[in-house]
Amino acid sequence: MSFLNPNRGAGGTKIPLSIIVLVLCGFMFFILLYTERISLMSSSSSSYSPSALPKLKSCPRKDISSKPKPKEKVREEIPANMEVVDDRFDFDPEECNVAAGKWVYNSSVKPLYTDESCPYVDRQFACMKNERPDTDYLRWEWQPDDCTIPRFSAKLAMNKLRGKRLLFVGDSLQRSQWESFVCLVESIIPEGEKSMERSQKYFVFKAKEYNASIEFYWAPYIVESNTDLPVILDLKKRIVKVDSVEDRAKFWEGADFLVFNTYVWWMSGVRMKALWGSFENGEKGAEALDTHVAYRLGLKTWANWVDSTVDPNKTKVFFTTMSPTHSRSADWGKPDGAKCFNETEPIKDRNFWGTGSNKEMMKVVSSIVKHMTTHVTVINITQLSEYRIDAHTSVYTETGGKLLTAEERADPMRHADCIHWCLPGLPDTWNRILLAHL
Repeated sequence: MSFLNPNRGAGGTKIPLSIIVLVLCGFMFFILLYTERISLMSSSSSSYSPSALPKLKSCPRKDISSKPKPKEKVREEIPANMEVVDDRFDFDPEECNVAAGKWVYNSSVKPLYTDESCPYVDRQFACMKNERPDTDYLRWEWQPDDCTIPRFSAKLAMNKLRGKRLLFVGDSLQRSQWESFVCLVESIIPEGEKSMERSQKYFVFKAKEYNASIEFYWAPYIVESNTDLPVILDLKKRIVKVDSVEDRAKFWEGADFLVFNTYVWWMSGVRMKALWGSFENGEKGAEALDTHVAYRLGLKTWANWVDSTVDPNKTKVFFTTMSPTHSRSADWGKPDGAKCFNETEPIKDRNFWGTGSNKEMMKVVSSIVKHMTTHVTVINITQLSEYRIDAHTSVYTETGGKLLTAEERADPMRHADCIHWCLPGLPDTWNRILLAHL
């Protein structure tokens, strides 16, 4: 490289050393930069992937929804006039079979009322007040196999009844369900905003704040009879007018929810006296019919009234199936037992069906409802109640308006009531199911 030689021959131009060094450094820097660029391009093209890029962290920012101060409480306010929506469960009445399931003991369960706290519990059903010594019967919960029945919410119930009438129609078992419903809700209603009116046949509880009423109408056969009031104790003299319901139905018209039940009064024997026409001639003209035949005729009269009178756009109609009796302890393997007396647990056998429930009568209900033009929701409480031999009033009750004496309690085979249920107790479960359907 002669052009870099500083001592060229005569006639040549001498280049200063500083320029030579500057040019040489610039040339070497260019070569180095070029080589590095080629290497970088080669590396990038052969190994690029999103995961190879360095991860970038966002700049921290202040949380604009900062936590409340320690003393500050945050809660969701629900306007008083807004209907409470119960979203605690997914209950589909068309899919949930409440009849299939089991009773589960829950020691933490406490009834929503007692026969002391609720002034509307008849002494006939007030087992705790009547000195029943055990309380485990209050802690069994019904759990269906394929769904969950929501717990009873008084606030939800009253909002569903706002501006409406809920009317129970039937016998003393239906009256106990009415009392249960009233006791389940009355505690949330201020003293000056509730009232109770009772007559011989018609009981009305009113909640003024909600403009709602919860009512009961005494009609043990639903259709007319000669033994509604006063009650004829001689079963052989009872007559049912199977073709007439109009005289009491005028009290039912206009109700928003109608809940019917009738069964036990029909089971006074294999046959019963049925009448068409007037009672003026006494037993003359009455005909002895098989019980299920008379039952069918009576329910057919009821169904005709519903179909011809009830406006399904305004009124929902329910029919509660039969409440079982437990007067034969041999049914559940205790031939030496005293009916339901001293029973403290439900029956565990899921196939149990006692002699106190009549499947032929249930078939009558099913066939009548099936052919009605008005939709009737049948609430099947029979099977779940079959297991509850422990929940009856037994000897902790009254009869003829008087509490059983010590001598009568000592003779449960004669005096234990294995038809009616303690309150609080099993009818509260019936009302959980009813509320889920409202």
